[in-house]
Amino acid sequence: MTDPETPSRVMAAPDGTPIAIFTTGSGLPLLVVHGASADHTTFRVVGPLLARRYTVHAMDRRGRGASGDVEPYAVEREFDDVAAVTEAIATDAAEPVAVIGHSFGGRVALGGALRTLSIRAVVCYEGAPPAEEERYQPVGSEARVRERLAAGDTDGALATFLREIVGMSEEDLARYRADPVWPRRAEAAHTIVRELDAEASPEASLDALGGVRQPVLQVLGGASRPAFRLATEALDARLANGRVVVIDGAKHAAHHTHPDRFVDAVSAFVDGI
Repeated sequence: MTDPETPSRVMAAPDGTPIAIFTTGSGLPLLVVHGASADHTTFRVVGPLLARRYTVHAMDRRGRGASGDVEPYAVEREFDDVAAVTEAIATDAAEPVAVIGHSFGGRVALGGALRTLSIRAVVCYEGAPPAEEERYQPVGSEARVRERLAAGDTDGALATFLREIVGMSEEDLARYRADPVWPRRAEAAHTIVRELDAEASPEASLDALGGVRQPVLQVLGGASRPAFRLATEALDARLANGRVVVIDGAKHAAHHTHPDRFVDAVSAFVDGI
C-alpha cells in the first residue's frame, strides 16, 4: 500500500474499538481483509496491482497494526467490524463493496456479508471453516503454539503455526523469517490462538457462513494442504452463489507468490458481477 504506517481513516467499530483503514487507488470500491498474525501490509504486493483499477481499502483487523482491541474476544465482533467498515465505504462511494479476505480474513469477510447488504460480493482465499473430514489443526499443534506463547517465544509460536497448520515448508519458512515483515507478524502471534479457538464457534461454522447469499469466489492454491481443498469444497456446496478458482502451483500465499494470477482471478470475478 502507498503508506503502510499512516491510516487514511480510523473509525469506531460498533463496540467502540478503533479500526484503521488504508486507502489507495481509484475505481470500484474493494475492502481487503488480512489473515492470522498479519496486518494490512500482507497485501503490499497485490494492493498496488489492484489499485490500478479499484479503490482499495485495506483494514487492520482488531488486535494488530494501527487498530485497537478489546477483551474478551469474540469472532462475531470481527464480523461486525467488516460490516461497519463496508457500510462506511459504501456510503462514501454510493455503491456496495466487494470484499477480499485471505485465510481467517476470508472467514471474517463471509461473516460480515451475513450482516450487511453493503457487501455485494466476497472473495475468500482459503478462508472456509474446516471440514469434518480433515481439520486444519494437526493433533497437538495448538498446544505447541500455546506453549511457545506462554514461554514468551512469539517467533516460535508463529513458526509453529505456519509450519504445522498453514503447511509452510522449511525452505519457505526460512525465506519468510528473513523478510523484514517477520517481526510485525511475530508481534501479532498472540492473536493466533483466539482464531484457532473460533473454529469451534457456531457463528463461524460451515453451516453458518454457507448462508451467505451474495456471490462468493473461493480461491484455492493447487499445492495447498488437502484440508484447504476439503474446506473449500464443503463451503461451496452450501453457498447459494459460489464458485471456485484454483491457482496451480500456489499454496496459502498466492497473493505473494502468484500475484498476477491472483489479481486476474479477482478482477474477472468482481468485474463480472
